Amino acid sequence: MSTTMQVMEFPLFINGQWRPASSGETFDVVNPATGAVVAKVAKATKQDAEEAIRVARETFDSGVWSRKKPQERAQVLVQFAQKIVEHAQDLVFLESVSSGGTIRRIGNSDILQIADLLQQTAKFAMEYSYVQSLPVVSFPASNNNQIWREPIGVVAAITAWNFPMILAMWKLAPALAMGNTIIVKPASNTPLSTLKLAELAVQAGLPAGVFNVIAGPGASVGETLVTHPQVDKVAFTGSTEVGRRIMQLASGTVKRVTLELGGKSPSIVLPDADLELAVPGILFGVFLHSGQICESGTRVLVHDSIYDEVVSRLAEAAKSIRLGNPLDPATGMGPVVSKQQLDTVLGYIEAGIQEGARLVCGGNRAVGAGLDNGYFVEPTIFADVTNDMKIAKEEIFGPVLSVIRYSTVEEAIQIANDTIYGLASGVWTSDANKALQIARELKAGTVWINDWHMFRSDAPFGGYKQSGFGRELGRHALDEYTQVKHVHLSMTSEIEQRPWLNILFN
Repeated sequence: MSTTMQVMEFPLFINGQWRPASSGETFDVVNPATGAVVAKVAKATKQDAEEAIRVARETFDSGVWSRKKPQERAQVLVQFAQKIVEHAQDLVFLESVSSGGTIRRIGNSDILQIADLLQQTAKFAMEYSYVQSLPVVSFPASNNNQIWREPIGVVAAITAWNFPMILAMWKLAPALAMGNTIIVKPASNTPLSTLKLAELAVQAGLPAGVFNVIAGPGASVGETLVTHPQVDKVAFTGSTEVGRRIMQLASGTVKRVTLELGGKSPSIVLPDADLELAVPGILFGVFLHSGQICESGTRVLVHDSIYDEVVSRLAEAAKSIRLGNPLDPATGMGPVVSKQQLDTVLGYIEAGIQEGARLVCGGNRAVGAGLDNGYFVEPTIFADVTNDMKIAKEEIFGPVLSVIRYSTVEEAIQIANDTIYGLASGVWTSDANKALQIARELKAGTVWINDWHMFRSDAPFGGYKQSGFGRELGRHALDEYTQVKHVHLSMTSEIEQRPWLNILFN
């Protein structure tokens, strides 16, 4: 892609319309593969955030969406999925030039995932138990009781920069299905595809004001969303550090919060693992999207008996990963998202060397072959890592793999769980029963056996420990976007049939 391409312009999307920021200011979105500015986006202010909240609140209270029948809402979700497929090429381009994701991944995976999620969620919404009747009991008197599930209200969704469309849709689909209105604040590096999604949703029949997108700094726009009394729930994906801050801010108005945060996910390679499967699977688990995935398998625990062979095979296989411009269909791995992230990753690599880990491949900024102006990092593997090293403890969010040695399964499980995180984990073995036994011991929200990065639209995703709480995807996600109401109807018409009144009255 030429660095001289025309710079795109994106306003905010509020109440079904494009509008500039109240200040008139914009900010630049940079293509991490070239270092060139690809778009100027309206820079939302606190005033813009408050306007988006007002619109979302009034739209919710009007009932134009919140009181629609589940079947009606489901139909719009299906039409939204169709719009996404129709505009897939535009969405893939916008996502790639801002996030650095390869078109091979976005076009062949991400688009299919979000369309499937909308379709699955539409199905779940029609099957959902909005009203549950409790058994009739005679004590203390005859009554009818129901449990109702109702929409929460106004949702603020704050998403990370690594998978803008997927992370937005993980919140959008269940929030919309349950009748809520939503304001999405995408990360400033990668707002383009989320803004496009909002336009497509309205074209699919979603009423204006139900789905709004404002891009801008988290310090002002994000904090306004999290603290505003008219926002009923916050859904956040990002770092554990920011997640802690959001919990603190949301506590002021006691908001419902779901958090999908960081990870340092381990996989255990047993001596009987099929290395023909495990080696490329491990590399897929850590180097997909240049390692910028919260549940990347960044710690690999390998048994003594096969340790040297696995390290050698990993290093050799990593050489076949092709770095390049994400818009080139031949590219397997693109850049990290920004110069700041590049410096962070290279800093961690230096820390690994200083702490005594053995660098077996990579370790540098990738240059040459058209990569010089982008933020590319070589696929990097460290051997002889111990779990107390910085590169094994902290989330790097880059293409860096730590290979750790173990002697017994019990030791491997202990090392795997010795982390503040608990987002994902994995086991590589030919013994399915043994893998399932180990999976029971792993403290993580997802366990993959002989696989990695495999999500399903009908299976929940979320973390243990400081990887967050709440669940996205599947039927469980619908519960996260509803309130629970108990409705009691007395069936006794005579005051004499209410003896409990005697507790107060003589």
